[in-house]
Amino acid sequence: MRSKRVTRQIALFSVLLIVAVVGFLGIRWATFARPPLPEAVQALESDDRVAVSDDPWLTFTPSQSSPDVGFIFYPGGRIDPRGYAPLLKPIAAAGYLVVVPEMPINMAPFDANVADEIIAAYPEIRRWAIGGHSVGGTMAAQYAHRHRETIAGLAIWASYPAGNADLSDTRLPVVLIYGTHDPAANDESVNERRHLLPADTHYVRIDGGDHHQFGSYEIRPQDHHATIGRVAQQERIVQETLSLLEAVSKPDDRTARQ
Repeated sequence: MRSKRVTRQIALFSVLLIVAVVGFLGIRWATFARPPLPEAVQALESDDRVAVSDDPWLTFTPSQSSPDVGFIFYPGGRIDPRGYAPLLKPIAAAGYLVVVPEMPINMAPFDANVADEIIAAYPEIRRWAIGGHSVGGTMAAQYAHRHRETIAGLAIWASYPAGNADLSDTRLPVVLIYGTHDPAANDESVNERRHLLPADTHYVRIDGGDHHQFGSYEIRPQDHHATIGRVAQQERIVQETLSLLEAVSKPDDRTARQ
């Protein structure tokens, strides 16, 4: 009898141990985010041009002006929002409020409407643009589709809209930026979805750019496909995104009538 009791106890302990290990690994998987590189951490420091805060969202605010145009940015899947600081801080330095929400389990589809809260928190912002990287870009396009009266510009980085986010009948200013060495967002996949965006969408094809250099975060060596430097790719991304925000801040007939 004692032997059977010990056997049952060992079996129960083994089951509990397996459940604990699986639970631990499941939590690690669900909460994992690619951590920022050192240059991204450095870009999180406030300076005389941009004030950086992280409560309740990662926010970059111009120090030398009072912005009336804001840019909401949705991070890519399983990427720490801080990994975009080297791109978003220069955008703020140009005079725009930039807000980056942290998504549940680091996936934008689980809180695609967080922009509602951000917009409500900044009533002084006159016009809003939204954008995102990878799945964050897809969710940003979906938000723009559902909030046409609110969003005045859309920046899609290394991504494209989903089939249920058809913006082709709008006059919304859109920029879609992708790299030629991106296995996912490339000439083929982007061209297949042109019908979902306005006819005058600005497509930016970065020769030698890849998917992950749209941020500054850690990746596996096998995920690096770019043949140009990270700085060169990111300078182009910032430049093209600023062009979109300039159009949003100085609306013509197209942006004024959605």
